Amino acid sequence: MKIIGYIAAAIFIFFGVLFIWGAGGTNGGGFSWIVTGTVSVLIGFGLIWLASRKPALGQAGGETVLKLDLPSQTKIEQMKCRNCGGALSPDNIKMVAGAPWVTCPWCGATYQLTEEPKW
Repeated sequence: MKIIGYIAAAIFIFFGVLFIWGAGGTNGGGFSWIVTGTVSVLIGFGLIWLASRKPALGQAGGETVLKLDLPSQTKIEQMKCRNCGGALSPDNIKMVAGAPWVTCPWCGATYQLTEEPKW
């Protein structure tokens, strides 16, 4: 969204300068062209100001929380490292590129969690 704001600002400033420049000379548009060009330049700088103030997507601060809705009869078993068999806690699981990854605090192994079929 920032890029679109900057591009629109550049267009407004460019045409504003052209209007102001075109107001002079023998075939100039006069006072109305100067006013139109000035307003266009001001709108362009306003768009730059707005685009620079708005945070980019994903930079709003805080962290993303993923909530799961589990069925009422779900029993959570203790998770164990598939490399060494050490006990894992929810703190050992991190989301990386949309997939859950486990880092074992005991042996240091890192692997992606996979869901086994339920049948």
